[in-house]
Amino acid sequence: MRLLLNGRNGKVGSVLAPALEAHGHELVDSLTAAEAMVDFTRPDAAAANIVAAAGAGVPCVVGTSGWDLEVARKAPVPVFYAPNFALGAVLMMRFAEQAAAYFPRSEIIELHHETKLDAPSGTAAATASRLGGETPIHSVRLPGLVAHQEVLFGGTGELLTIRHDTTSRVAFSAGVLLALEKLPTLPPGLTVGLDALL
Repeated sequence: MRLLLNGRNGKVGSVLAPALEAHGHELVDSLTAAEAMVDFTRPDAAAANIVAAAGAGVPCVVGTSGWDLEVARKAPVPVFYAPNFALGAVLMMRFAEQAAAYFPRSEIIELHHETKLDAPSGTAAATASRLGGETPIHSVRLPGLVAHQEVLFGGTGELLTIRHDTTSRVAFSAGVLLALEKLPTLPPGLTVGLDALL
């Protein structure tokens, strides 16, 4: 597939580009040459990129968090967005949702690199939403981190912790490749979360 990769020189894009090419995708430099767009940029840039791609009839896979999802809801092409493309993170959210039925209280601690722009992270917000939306979120931004999240469940005499650690951004490649594989089968407009593809 011919792909326009926005954010190619960024933290995720720089490891994603070789993975995409290794799986037979061709990276191109414009929407007119692209069959799909992949976006790992900034929230303000992502929204404009999605509008431009939709206007050009190019479906999108978006990993940037913090943008206004409304711009994609009525897009004439599929727009797939995931707050996290690591398969382990998706499973963590699923397991946390199951555990919430058995524990009266929970809190989320998410830890990311110091240059991450949004807080809480898209993954933490998505997890809280799955737990009912009232779960407090604690955000940590420090050097030395990539992407980490734990969901703590407190009950009488016990604590359950469900944790996922991304130690390398290469972990996002499997989810992006899955999204690109499924993109032609998705309806126009917004589809959110890798759960929808698993």
